[in-house]
Amino acid sequence: MPKPAFLLDMDGVLYRGDHAIPEARTFLRAIADFSYLLITNNSSTTPEALASKLVRLGFPEIDPTRILTSAIATAAFLQAEKPGFSYFSVGGSGLHNALRRYGTDDADEPDYVIVGEGEGLTYESLTLGINRLIYGKAKLIGTNPDPALDGTRNGQAIVLPGGGALIAPFAAATGLEPLFIGKPERWLFIEALHRLNRSANEAIMVGDRPDTDIKGAAQLGIVTVLVRTGRFPPDMPYPDGLPKPDFDVNSLNELNLDQALQTVRERSRS
Repeated sequence: MPKPAFLLDMDGVLYRGDHAIPEARTFLRAIADFSYLLITNNSSTTPEALASKLVRLGFPEIDPTRILTSAIATAAFLQAEKPGFSYFSVGGSGLHNALRRYGTDDADEPDYVIVGEGEGLTYESLTLGINRLIYGKAKLIGTNPDPALDGTRNGQAIVLPGGGALIAPFAAATGLEPLFIGKPERWLFIEALHRLNRSANEAIMVGDRPDTDIKGAAQLGIVTVLVRTGRFPPDMPYPDGLPKPDFDVNSLNELNLDQALQTVRERSRS
């Protein structure tokens, strides 16, 4: 089998807000000889901006192609579903830039109404979107179902509305169920594995949230590592009804990397 590859969530694994998690720097050096992708549900910003943030926080320079956002996964999914698709989008620059690569911005007759994090939700954009969904041919797509995400403003930690919160008015007004691309749905993981040229049983997912990172990866058979440096602290009981991670550590320096790699090898043989 090929060498195992790594999928790493970003906020809560590599950094918290504008502060690096020191153990993450060491971990990235430890896996430097392995294929890996940094994946995030946040669709509001671009891989280039995220790569610059990592350098600013003291991480080694990372090629933006090693960063996969839910916006990029959404664009790739829609291109596979309907090549040359048209769209009306509500969200930040990361979403608009990703969609522009494959599709055509068409507020009059879109194939899809796509909603993600970031500025853009106004009474006007909501009205336009729901009418394209009700009276047009458009389907409702969400970059991710997160109700909220962590952010910073003037150096202070704040909570921002996530993709799930921002798409909710469109769903409520139309009665439509959105198709979500980001974690815990499979599509972001599938796009990541495709880019790494690995099957699910040849990868390790490192994340800080049981309800998105661990749940989504476990459903595909990916070896999972829960690191309790983000929203899920060491003293919090594991939620009932969610798949347990293969490894549950308080920080990345507690992870036995050799054991994790051996778990992937054993799973790939079964």
